[in-house]
Amino acid sequence: MIAIGGFSPLTGFMNQEDYDRVVSEMRLANGLAWSIPITLSVSEEVASSLQEGSLIRLDNPAGDYIGVLQLTQKYRYDKTREAINVYRTDDAKHPGVQVLYNQGAVNLAGDIWLLERSSHPLFPDYQIDPVASRQMFRDKGWKTIVGFQTRNPIHRAHEYIQKCALETVDGLFLHPLVGATKEDDIAADVRMRCYEILLEHYYPEDRVILAINPAAMRYAGPREAIFHALVRKNYGCTHFIVGRDHAGVGDYYGTYDAQYIFDEFEPGELGIVPMKFEHAFYCTRTKQMATTKTSPSRPEERVHLSGTKVREMLRRGELPPPEFSRPEVAAELARAMRVQVLA
Repeated sequence: MIAIGGFSPLTGFMNQEDYDRVVSEMRLANGLAWSIPITLSVSEEVASSLQEGSLIRLDNPAGDYIGVLQLTQKYRYDKTREAINVYRTDDAKHPGVQVLYNQGAVNLAGDIWLLERSSHPLFPDYQIDPVASRQMFRDKGWKTIVGFQTRNPIHRAHEYIQKCALETVDGLFLHPLVGATKEDDIAADVRMRCYEILLEHYYPEDRVILAINPAAMRYAGPREAIFHALVRKNYGCTHFIVGRDHAGVGDYYGTYDAQYIFDEFEPGELGIVPMKFEHAFYCTRTKQMATTKTSPSRPEERVHLSGTKVREMLRRGELPPPEFSRPEVAAELARAMRVQVLA
């Protein structure tokens, strides 16, 4: 993500000055908005063997030589401080905090170079880098583009807010995250198939682009909402959808905290416009998708299910109701769940 410009203006892993200010103020040392530390952490033992000023070989998890780090600085950092500031909790049960606590005690800083751009092993056709997405938008004549982030299978509430946004802009950039997620999250290949099915049947062909976001999920709630918006700006989006509990997990964040955090920045400062949506549901009174802003319904007249409840239904062999999920998508989720159980 650094090398392809997804994390621009970063050109490498953060030095201590950038890291400290991001953790405390959501800004880089030069004052630009940035909300999540981008660091390379190693053990004390590994750090002691590396010399500042040297070139460090970077391998992927399979051991392939893929890049080079020009090491400019080594520094220790306070994991608890980062956890409380970035994740708003020091609870080790939080998946993002857990990753933080398990990583090395020393950060390595410096610019990086990617030696070879490899095709994504699962989604090569959807591997669209920022320079390519920006060109695609220009080729289509799109001036305004709204980005959408999700780590979950798409359902009717997602579809509703995407189409509401699409009514006001030129194009929709569906950008599901396919990097590391929690163990109980639906697998990326299943989520992508659900998008393909939905786009084939329910979306205008010429106004939507589907691409993958190869980054890992951090579950940092409000801070990650800002981060996701900045990344989509780099891909060329002018607007970004922020819904209920964006990038949240468990009960660590308030329902709309990820929307409130955008008010901490001056208008225009982020370079992308947040489009804030309330929790959408199917209204049995009006027979359509809605939110509390548009529906006259009482709570008992609303159909909305959590991702957890849907997974439980699928494990029992039950399909989510059509008011929650398009039938074709529900069938694909059920098929995938059956395969998972058999495996």
